[in-house]
Amino acid sequence: QVQLVESGGGLVQAGGSLRVSCAASGRTLWNYAMAWFRQAPGKEREFVATINWSGSRKYYGDSVKGRFTISQDISQDMAKNTVYLQMNNLNPEDTAVYYCAAALGDSTWYLGLVTDYKYWGQGTQVTVSS
Repeated sequence: QVQLVESGGGLVQAGGSLRVSCAASGRTLWNYAMAWFRQAPGKEREFVATINWSGSRKYYGDSVKGRFTISQDISQDMAKNTVYLQMNNLNPEDTAVYYCAAALGDSTWYLGLVTDYKYWGQGTQVTVSS
């Protein structure tokens, strides 16, 4: 079981930056890759970025490449992981609810498919004004 809680969303002007965080906890976190997805009103959930447990592999959605960065900070006991999404040069099209998600390490997590991600947070709203 993995618990995910997002925070850090808010309102920002176009061209600005924002960092959202995801507090992950669970006994077997080492077995999971972490990701960020987003969903705008009336649209399907969209892959944003993903990172494996060791941090050696990161993948990004085409719409955020070069602007967003995923990172993580794993506790020494490996029972907690804070996953960050640094978002720069934001534009109104980035407005969405941002969700943190976890997928088993032996899945095709690197493809960014919603169906691979077993656990989800409640989401945090990011609004970019023009």
